Amino acid sequence: MTFPLRAWIDGHEGCRHNLASSGMRGSIPRPPIPREPGDPEALRAELARSVDVDPGRIFLTHGASEGNAWVAAYVRARSAGEPPVCRVRFPEYPPLFGMAAELGFRLDDRGRPAALAIVSRPRNPEGDLWSPDRLFEWAEGARHLLVDETFREFGPVPSVAARSRSGLWATGTFTKFYAGDDLRVGFVVAPEEETARFARYHGVVADEIAPASVAAALDCLRHRRRIAAAVARILDANRRALGTAIPGARPPVGPVHFDRALPLGSEALARRCLDASVLVCPGGFFGDPGGIRLCLTRRTFARDLAAYLAVRDAARRRREPIRAAERTASRPPRAGSGRTAGDRD
Repeated sequence: MTFPLRAWIDGHEGCRHNLASSGMRGSIPRPPIPREPGDPEALRAELARSVDVDPGRIFLTHGASEGNAWVAAYVRARSAGEPPVCRVRFPEYPPLFGMAAELGFRLDDRGRPAALAIVSRPRNPEGDLWSPDRLFEWAEGARHLLVDETFREFGPVPSVAARSRSGLWATGTFTKFYAGDDLRVGFVVAPEEETARFARYHGVVADEIAPASVAAALDCLRHRRRIAAAVARILDANRRALGTAIPGARPPVGPVHFDRALPLGSEALARRCLDASVLVCPGGFFGDPGGIRLCLTRRTFARDLAAYLAVRDAARRRREPIRAAERTASRPPRAGSGRTAGDRD
């Protein structure tokens, strides 16, 4: 079993034009696996330097999704009384709000007091970057704030983890920017005041990371300038292509763009794209059916985008009503529908 967005992407990966995958896998070389095992403490130290925090605040996981789940479960276990509120701003990456709902949080997008606020930064699927001031203003009234920084290196932008705010958590992963899907390495940055207690919790619920994966993650960090240069060449070219093909589109900070200029509902348009062997992600997966997520991670982005726009423009010219049969598949994923252990989407 897997969660619906990943099932959609994996189920149609044979399409000729792929605008659905948000990581660099297939666009830059995969991280090599060193022969010697890696030292977890060395990895934690390198990660701490990269986000400018004390190494004691770094906890290794098998990916950002696992880290997000452990943080949400930790907060949920310490929320007494009626089901706690989790604040979310749609559109949002589905495992974030899906796992919160599965843990018993009541999702809220109206700014009520909350035990937890969750948000991706840069945003997935919109690709924009909230400033720290905007982020903290949005999270006002939430005791804990969980920031998924999966796309942070694409900016590149500093982590918010070094900011002084009580209850601030951050997560990261090697699957997107570093193309390290096979490594299964991520991390949590805990708030300073929660570090000792979360260390005990993490020690009970989490497994150790494979030594080979630790070594490969360390290698990624030690060569991040070279990797960043390769990623930047691809992303810069694709951002220019996006601006040329869609005048007025703001260059995204993250590797994604949320197209709202739709002549049909997002699911209907995505289905028509499949008929043309173009794979995109309907906004319903992200809780907002008014858009289509496009990913800028492939070297073929310019021609893939042209293929998508050809389908979109043809639908606009035809202006056909959406048939009932086209209203069926991609709705916001039901909480808990599948595991959240995957970052390939």
